[in-house]
Amino acid sequence: MARTVNEGFEEFLKRLTPTQAQRDAGSSHRASIKAALEAKLMIKTYFETGSFSHGTGVRGFSDIDVLISIGNSRPETSYTALTWVKEALEKRFPFTTIQIRRPAVVVKFAGGYETWEVIPGFHTDKGVNQLVYDIPGASDYSGWIDSAPNEHLSYVNECNLKPHKGDAKALSRLIKAWKYYCNVPVSSFYLEMRCAQHVATQTNYVHVWDVCQVLEKLDSTQLAAMNDPKGATGRIYACSSTAKATDALSKVHTAAVRARKALDAYNKSDPATAFTYLDLLFGGQFPSR
Repeated sequence: MARTVNEGFEEFLKRLTPTQAQRDAGSSHRASIKAALEAKLMIKTYFETGSFSHGTGVRGFSDIDVLISIGNSRPETSYTALTWVKEALEKRFPFTTIQIRRPAVVVKFAGGYETWEVIPGFHTDKGVNQLVYDIPGASDYSGWIDSAPNEHLSYVNECNLKPHKGDAKALSRLIKAWKYYCNVPVSSFYLEMRCAQHVATQTNYVHVWDVCQVLEKLDSTQLAAMNDPKGATGRIYACSSTAKATDALSKVHTAAVRARKALDAYNKSDPATAFTYLDLLFGGQFPSR
């Protein structure tokens, strides 16, 4: 149990951080997945990306993402590339659930306890001293989109140095927890970029303040697309469809209202009320007082 709001957030962050066992499990299939892909495809590079490797993953929700740079000529449709990857993995893991879930091929080991998302990519000449890849879009009709995972990890790490080291990643983990616990159909990558961008402009950071500010900004801007802060790719979008955007906008508005009520109570030295609204905000998962 936590006595203060800040202690509640610190306890919550401990619960959200993947365990050592989960991190260890993440390495158990690294070599076999790589070997399975190399047996069928020309793999130029193979590296982990996404929340798990960024240090912003949420326990029980964040998969292990890996981007593979394929040397074969890029096919016209991204579905073809996803099929290449799926077939290569099915050959090596015939009794494992493997399915296409854009922009990746998802491999569920141990019934989903250890889940990998393998994203096919093709190196382009779009970046200036930057590695930019064509990867499948999030929807069936989006074709190829730009991705620069190394640049975006660098951006998050840069923003994570101030106001205090770790603030950007902590905020990202908290906002992603809201997404997962409240089933909000918004891109985790988008949220991570928004959180890093927010923290980079702050001279101070307090969990309850900054969670509220980010959610209110997402609400007031209606989850607007953002420019790539590293200038490596095109616009970064929050949702992959109009239907998902409608659902996400409703939920972000509710979240912003609850976060504001929690902050108001915190400012009035009323922790009991603040804890009540924070628990509502995070789908009943916030630590009790």
